[in-house]
Order: sequence, then C-alpha cells, then structure tokens
Amino acid sequence: MRKVCVLGLGYIGLPTASVLATHGLHVVGVDINDRVLQVIAQGESHIAEPGLRTLVEAAVKSGALRVQKTPEPADAFIICVPTPLTQDHRADLRYVEAAARSIVPHLKKGNLVILESTVPPGTTSGLVKAILEESALQAGADFYLAYCPERVLPGKILIEIVQNSRIIGGVDHRSAQMAQALYERFVEGEIYLTDATTAEMVKLAENTFRDVNIALANELARICAELDIDVWRVIELANKHPRVHLHRPGPGVGGHCIAIDPWFIMEKLPEKAQLIRTSRQINDRQPHYVFELIRALTADIPHPKITILGVAYKGDVDDTRESPALVIIRLLQEHGYEVAAYDPHVKEFELPLLGLQEACTKADCIAILAAHSDFRQLDPQTLRPLVRTPRLLDACHIIEPRTWEQRGFQVSVLGSGANKHGIE
Repeated sequence: MRKVCVLGLGYIGLPTASVLATHGLHVVGVDINDRVLQVIAQGESHIAEPGLRTLVEAAVKSGALRVQKTPEPADAFIICVPTPLTQDHRADLRYVEAAARSIVPHLKKGNLVILESTVPPGTTSGLVKAILEESALQAGADFYLAYCPERVLPGKILIEIVQNSRIIGGVDHRSAQMAQALYERFVEGEIYLTDATTAEMVKLAENTFRDVNIALANELARICAELDIDVWRVIELANKHPRVHLHRPGPGVGGHCIAIDPWFIMEKLPEKAQLIRTSRQINDRQPHYVFELIRALTADIPHPKITILGVAYKGDVDDTRESPALVIIRLLQEHGYEVAAYDPHVKEFELPLLGLQEACTKADCIAILAAHSDFRQLDPQTLRPLVRTPRLLDACHIIEPRTWEQRGFQVSVLGSGANKHGIE
C-alpha cells in the first residue's frame, strides 16, 4: 500500500493522516469543512494538540499530505468521521454512511477500507459492508474491510497513536491481516486481531468502564459530603489497595468518548444494560448537582455574578465537546444568573470568553470546572480585590483551599464535608 485516503480530518483523522504521511505513504485527507481544509493546506493545524502543528507542516511541505473535499482512488481508505448522539440517545451514523458512500465510486479490487469512528456493535459488518458492496464488489473476496478503533487521549494523541496497542477486527481474517500490515507502518504497540463486531464492542467497553468508575466517584462525592468527610481523602486511601483504582469525581463527564459510547451499547440491548444506564444517569446529573452547589453558595446574594473558570471538558485541552461546563452555564443563565467565563485553552465557545481579570471582576462566586494546570497557579491575592463576594467552588480539586481562605475566600470543594450544603 502506497496511497491512503483518510476521510474526516478532526481529532483523530488529522493526526492519523499526518503520521501516515511521515511514514512513507502518500495521503489524501478529505473533509467537508472548507476552513479545516484551508488551515491544513497552509501547513497549520485547526486542533490544539502538542506536536501536531509541526507534524502537519512537515507532511504538507513534503507533499506527502494534501487535502480536498472528496475522495479519490487509493489503496486504502480510513474513515474517521464523527458519530454524535441523536436527541433520543442513538448513534447518528449519517457521517459514517456518507463517508462510505463517497468511497464506492473509487473502490477497486484489492482495496482496504478501515472504519475508526466509534459505532454501535455490528455497524462495520452491517451498514458499512452493505454500502460498500453497492460497488458490486464483495467484502472479504474482492476488497478488505476492518474496524480499528482509536484509543488515544487528547493532549497525548501523537504519542499514543504510535505507542498504544491496537485492536483490529476484520469482516474476515484476511481483512484483519491487511489492516494490520498498514498499521504496522507506524504502530509500536501490540496489535491484536479479532472480528469486527468484537473490536467495536472493545472500544465501547473501554470507555464504559471509565464512565461507570467515574459514576461511582461522583456518587461517593455526594455521599461523603453528606457524611461530612472528604471524598478526595477517601479515594486517596482506598487506592492504596493494590486492586482498587477509583477515578476522580468532577463536574460531569464530557468529551466525544466517555459521555457518548455507553449509549451505543444501550441502543443495541437497552433491557440488558442496567448498570451502564444508571452510571450514565448519575454522570448526566452531575452538572445539575454542581449547579445546585453554586446556588447554595450564592443564595444570600441578590442577582449574583458567577465566573466560570474552564469550559473545556477536561484539563489542559481545548475540546469543549459534551463539556459539563456548558450544561452548568445554561442552567445558570436559565435561572437568571450573570455568567462570565475564562479558559486559557479554548478559542471558540458559544459564550464569549473573557480574560481572567475581566471575568472575575465583580464576581460573587468563582467556579472551577476544568482541571487546567494554569489554575493551580492562580493567585487569590490578585483576584481578591476584583471580586465582589470572595467565594469559590472547586469542582476539580485543583487549588489549595487554605491558601485561598487565608486571602479571605470562602472555599467549597466538591465532595468535601468541610463545606456541606445538604443538597440532594
């Protein structure tokens, strides 16, 4: 294989295309967004990811990576398009379907098609296979078809895309082997072969495990607050056990994986996924719980202003997809609160983002909703003269409460019994 067509140049597609292009392959990147294509064509990255801009620049300037709106003939096609949720929590596969259909006119014997997008079990061997076979070619006989989920962490994508192990599921064993031959060009981790539906379920199971674990942490945070003890100390000590690894509670679960993937399992067998459903409900309610904490902290203040620090879904990234901060902001606005927001990483957001000092001016409560490293360095002495009421809610356990309290702030930490509000 010498030429690869990557469909979708987002958080996974662009790093994948760039890595392939710097490993001896000619890559055609396809995306329907004109702005994205323009940025990449200039050797830039529209995604804030360490090292990605340099890699894109090298790939584009060498001629190994070029971008356009539609696919063209290639030896392999990799689909990396989004799979959002519909309003009734089902997988929206329109982008996957459109990408597969765009390949059909260019599909030839011996080609390899790989789906990387997260999908419900059975999508590769069902929907995608059926669409591609409209070409009159048969999967497993005339062309090869496989599912290979991405398994990377934002902020470490370029490291993990190379070093992490990969799961490859083929519609037949030969398809899996062909996909393995392509990924071996750059993957240093172990590669495990299986069938396509198992590989799809592996990806969902990985993120569902994390969702369930976070739901437990969030529930423990509420319980510990009621018991007047500190959940962070409970988790720290419980994790001293060699077979226990509790995750961290927080303002909610965001991103395009953990908050989405469990629904794809429930979609297939809703009556069986009881624990998964309960965990999703707990995590979906967490932003509402944090909103109630803010309400309790400002109940004695008429027309309070709330300053939100961090609108990304997690620390040190610019990704706001499914961000719990967005839910909290909307709840605050619906209840008549004035809201200002600051995030040192995010450039585009539905609420205008202000500078730190402007956002904090005349604030009645500062709420930290993303664990950005920058927030560890916040100086309460600098912010104290700006705020109207010195109150702070740390929903990420990132600041040192005593330091802020010494500067006159009333500090509440999510899951800490030291500041119990008795919220249901």
